Amino acid sequence: MEFPGRFEGRRRRGRGERAHDLLDVLPAAPSSGASTPSAPSAPSGHSGQSGQSGQSGKPGDPLKGKVVVIDPGHNPHNRDHPSRIARLVDIGTEKKECDTTGTATNSGYPEASFTLDVARRARTLLEARGATVRFTQDGDRPYGPCVDERAEIGNKAHADAVVSVHADGAAAGERGFHVILPKSVRGGGADTSAITAPSRQLGERLRGEFAKATGSTPAQYIGDGSGLDVRGDLGGLNLSTVPKVFIECGNMRDSQDAAELTDTAWRERAARGIAQGITDFLNE
Repeated sequence: MEFPGRFEGRRRRGRGERAHDLLDVLPAAPSSGASTPSAPSAPSGHSGQSGQSGQSGKPGDPLKGKVVVIDPGHNPHNRDHPSRIARLVDIGTEKKECDTTGTATNSGYPEASFTLDVARRARTLLEARGATVRFTQDGDRPYGPCVDERAEIGNKAHADAVVSVHADGAAAGERGFHVILPKSVRGGGADTSAITAPSRQLGERLRGEFAKATGSTPAQYIGDGSGLDVRGDLGGLNLSTVPKVFIECGNMRDSQDAAELTDTAWRERAARGIAQGITDFLNE
């Protein structure tokens, strides 16, 4: 997750929020407490780099002609490049770290592995519906990309929707998922005035379908407990010119949530919820 402060791996305290744990405080070699991701890997430009829209071209494809960008949070290789991800980049309203390592379960399953697995599963589902799907990274980069570049990828793709996939690192006992929406901000290169309304619509659809697919409940430790949180300190949102949200699929530091996040079948359901939420939004 991309966070505020000197180290983006830490969240602001307040409104019930807790500090995140960074992956780089964990053992260097994570133990294998998680199900092995089974979705196939492919380059970041998997379906969009050719410039062709859609995959099957069938008239019934509900997302034919739509461009979706999925942003798998962090990068499994970030921990090998601490100085590179620590450099500051301009997010419009301030300067923030390029990227962070993310969090992990207590057994060592990294957030960066989780986000790639769920993102790849969602890509498969969306492409089957005719969408052109692009990734910000597919485990094929040495680190990052930085948060400003992640936003730029969605902007340059003229994406109809962008979803950044994450998992939280709050205190044990704090459970559930939440969707982060862009706050209306204007400063420097940031101007979200045109995307706050459609991003909220995307977030609401995502919240409903994710809950339905996974059986998860909205996190009660964030905001008002609605499962929607509005933030103006995330470069990935501040610099976006297209509808975009983040989804925190669960809390990796809670044993019950971690049991779900490390389960292959649950991750497939999570991907289904994300894909359906995007589909609902794009078909409105």
